Amino acid sequence: MDSILKKAADTLDHSGLILYPTDTVWGIGCDATNPKAVSKIYALKKREESKALICLVKDLDMLKSYIKHIPNTVFEILKNTTKPTSIIYNNPIGIAKNLIASDNTLAIRVVNHEFCNKLLQTFNKPIVSTSANISGEPTPKSFKEIHPDILKGVDYVVNLPDEKTEAKPSSILKVEHDGSITVIRE
Repeated sequence: MDSILKKAADTLDHSGLILYPTDTVWGIGCDATNPKAVSKIYALKKREESKALICLVKDLDMLKSYIKHIPNTVFEILKNTTKPTSIIYNNPIGIAKNLIASDNTLAIRVVNHEFCNKLLQTFNKPIVSTSANISGEPTPKSFKEIHPDILKGVDYVVNLPDEKTEAKPSSILKVEHDGSITVIRE
């Protein structure tokens, strides 16, 4: 697995796109701090840049590097959740501007997945995670359902034998300006 991690991290370091398994679905990823790489994802997915993407971090320390104010309720939610949960935060810092929504928010998931955690440790920056489909098309439930244009459009495909994903999107919560939490998707 070390050679796969190195190749994936090198691809991310050079503004490349990867196709990789996540804790939810197969995802297209890039360096979340690199606007050029983020633009490549929007182009590949044929998705408007006004539609936000999610990014992954390895742990709470990495999250704190990109979100200044995290309400205590978020720590409780993350500590007690049993399923992948993406949280929309206000006022992210150090992230590619074209990844941040027009209302200055960003969805981030602290990931609990062996490969993703090792990749995030190797790369040491947040990684974009968006489903491996053309915008408006169904999310592939397995690797073999990924559209050939997506496979051709990425710079590196992570090939892990027998790697399974949950094949379900994450829950999405939003931190409101007053610190309260709104459920967007269960």
